Amino acid sequence: MREAADTASAPILEVTGARATIRLNRPKHLNRLQSEDLGDLVKLFDRIEADPAIRVLVLTGTGRAFSAGYDLNSVADRATSANAQPSAGSAFEAVVDRLEDLGVPTICRLNGGVYGGATDLALACDFRIGVDTAEMFMPAARLGLHYYKSGIARYVSRLGVDNAKMLFLTAQKISAPEMLRIGYLTAMVPEEALDEEVDRLANILAGNAPLAMRGMKRAINEFARGKLDEEAADLRHRESMRSAEIKEGIKAFAEKRPPKF
Repeated sequence: MREAADTASAPILEVTGARATIRLNRPKHLNRLQSEDLGDLVKLFDRIEADPAIRVLVLTGTGRAFSAGYDLNSVADRATSANAQPSAGSAFEAVVDRLEDLGVPTICRLNGGVYGGATDLALACDFRIGVDTAEMFMPAARLGLHYYKSGIARYVSRLGVDNAKMLFLTAQKISAPEMLRIGYLTAMVPEEALDEEVDRLANILAGNAPLAMRGMKRAINEFARGKLDEEAADLRHRESMRSAEIKEGIKAFAEKRPPKF
């Protein structure tokens, strides 16, 4: 992965074969997300969703951190504005929810620390592979901010009630081993092994049946929210039994070769 330049820019999309990579690119500010970045990210998500050749997305950052989260100056401006609307700030929540609902499997390549809203951005990915020097920090209680509801739901459904309370209510920083212990990290590796581990998982995901994965990911996310559409999930199951994917998968298994989906 190219860990480039000091010049700040909007998020960058790179596509190589079946893999898309979105790289946050404001390294001097620890890849802090600005309001203008939110629309750019949604556009990139839409491009990825519309390209059937893309089978997996990797989200990462440039430099020594993954992301410092959403710009606190923007939050402060909204808090002190007489014209602030009740829904102000929902744009960030919408971006994270959009990432969670992407049809392709997603990997967060945590190249360093992850802070504030970026902790939820990473949590919205299906997998998080981080370096052993990473750390995370959710400062909402210290800032006087009641976090948005879908972010709290993600913390609870993925990390459990006790860990969500510990992170939100104490606002304490935790290290990579603790991130791994509570299930925030899928895997923890030395910095020199990060790309190898991300590549390994990305290649596995890119080689599996895309329609089956898309449907199962949707069902898993719905189940985690307590809102499983059972009828739709049953329909996808029945359709998969007649699909080209299962025919190729069974044939490849019998022929002892990798499937070609």
